[in-house]
Amino acid sequence: MQKITTSQELKASILLLEIRQAEEGLLLKEQFASTYESLKPANLVKNALKNIMREPGIKDDLLGTGLSVAAGYISKRIVTGGGLNPIKNILGTLLQMSVTHFVAKNQDGIQSAALKLAGFFKKKEDKDN
Repeated sequence: MQKITTSQELKASILLLEIRQAEEGLLLKEQFASTYESLKPANLVKNALKNIMREPGIKDDLLGTGLSVAAGYISKRIVTGGGLNPIKNILGTLLQMSVTHFVAKNQDGIQSAALKLAGFFKKKEDKDN
């Protein structure tokens, strides 16, 4: 930094420092707003889910798990019918756990069977048209 020898140089230097301070203040405010937005709970969850979904295989695992849980729940609802009978509820819960476990362990086989079934209906639909 240069040595300031006159009052005019001092005033010019002060003016430059004030301008620099204002610019850095604006940058700091923008950075604070950006950081504040990114730290909101909704944004933290959204970013975490985006990062999880980028991982290979996670989507398939989540889909398979979701389908197995849904299949188990649907089977329980079919057996219990939403009733209050405790025996039916216990049997429904056991069936739900069994179906969920079966679907989770046999995802590949179930998926290939579903694709074959879909292909069968598609062929039949194409013949009808």
